[in-house]
Amino acid sequence: MDIVIVGCGKVGFSLAEQLVLEEHNITIVDQSEAILRRAGDQLDVMTVRGNGVSVATLREAGVDSADLLVAATSSDEVNMVCCLTAKSLGASYTIARIRNPEYTSSLADLRRNLKIDMVINPENATAIEIFRLLRFPAAANIETFCRGRVELMGVRLQEGDFLVGKPIHTLSPQVKKLSLLFCAADRDGKVFIPNGSYVPQEGDKLYLVGQPDGLDQFFHLLGRYAPKVKQVFLVGGGKISMYLAKLLSSSGIRFKIVERCEERCRLISERFPSAMVICGDGTDSEVLDSENFSHSDAFVALTDRDEDNLIISLYAMQMGLPKVVTKCNRQNYAGIVRSLGLDSVVSPKFITASHILHRVRGMENSQGSVMNSLHRIADGAAEAMEFTVGPNTHHLGTPLKDLRLKPEVLLAVIVRGTEIIIPEGSSYLQEEDSVIIIARGGGILDLNDIYDEDSGFVVPSGGTGA
Repeated sequence: MDIVIVGCGKVGFSLAEQLVLEEHNITIVDQSEAILRRAGDQLDVMTVRGNGVSVATLREAGVDSADLLVAATSSDEVNMVCCLTAKSLGASYTIARIRNPEYTSSLADLRRNLKIDMVINPENATAIEIFRLLRFPAAANIETFCRGRVELMGVRLQEGDFLVGKPIHTLSPQVKKLSLLFCAADRDGKVFIPNGSYVPQEGDKLYLVGQPDGLDQFFHLLGRYAPKVKQVFLVGGGKISMYLAKLLSSSGIRFKIVERCEERCRLISERFPSAMVICGDGTDSEVLDSENFSHSDAFVALTDRDEDNLIISLYAMQMGLPKVVTKCNRQNYAGIVRSLGLDSVVSPKFITASHILHRVRGMENSQGSVMNSLHRIADGAAEAMEFTVGPNTHHLGTPLKDLRLKPEVLLAVIVRGTEIIIPEGSSYLQEEDSVIIIARGGGILDLNDIYDEDSGFVVPSGGTGA
């Protein structure tokens, strides 16, 4: 696909990086020569220097024949006008990054009047991700499928966990009867799809997918079940905090926010009268201790500096807070973060890129199986996708034991009507099923892409099931 990205900040660069890996033709538009030079040096992209709302600049970037334009500058207004101009020039599809909460209530009108096909709000998407983690504090990360009927969770194994040192196929019947599947494992940064002979080790990050009740029971058996979060301590009063505060307020969860900007504190207090807002430096341990932050059920670091977020999150862990969530955009910190034990890390640019990548995959595959959702797990090394089985899906009604899948691809869950099926060898696909696929490395555009007739790799018959 021919894709134009206007604005090469954190989101724009991260998105271009992912789309280049999927072999799309990318053109980046930005006004900064230094930023364009960096993009041109590090990525296989075309670059155009200029204003994203300029007709001449957009024509030079090839918008008139582009399949997609993504407007991701730092200005919501520029992004909106850019999409309108691009559509008038002939762009097939437009996506605008719109971050200001004041535009939220009028998004439908903005999309219609400005011809914007999709709106993405990184801060709101990140707040939703954090809220999901706070609702189930035992999990390091959590993704949902089929409107919440199926969930995927990650957990870091610790010394003494009953899983450690034992092959999956030897687990007790009490665990095996749970409606869940061990679908991926991350060991020292190496991600793989486990089978029945996989022996979990201390420090492994294990990903499980299944019904919420089954996952809930598993965490109880593992001894990791944490009580519901009632009090949250937030550091940083930016846009993410504002969106998160709205979600927390609507759920009756109490929260404190520490923010160093007095004007911002005043705004937060006006929006959320019941919240306690502290004007101070949230990276100062004395400020945190004076506010009894260690008595909270969860701690969320949302300053605009990744380094500060990591440091204060480590301090919160040291003080024994049961749930710590950290905002960190730098992918090169992933190994450091993992080694320090910080598992619940959210990245706005990573989340945004995943949402847009999902849309791009859907545009590429408009005639095949419908991809309902796409989640990137294990620092992007694997993907979890939900498809709807259509009339063109191959091998309908054929038992899985008689089929072959590509290496490092797992058919994890089948949702058929009200039934949640953890697949076995006798399971099969039928039209209108919802199917959850786990693939290491990604690249799956259509449900038919999972089959590999010539590889000789036979679908596992439930060996990784619990």
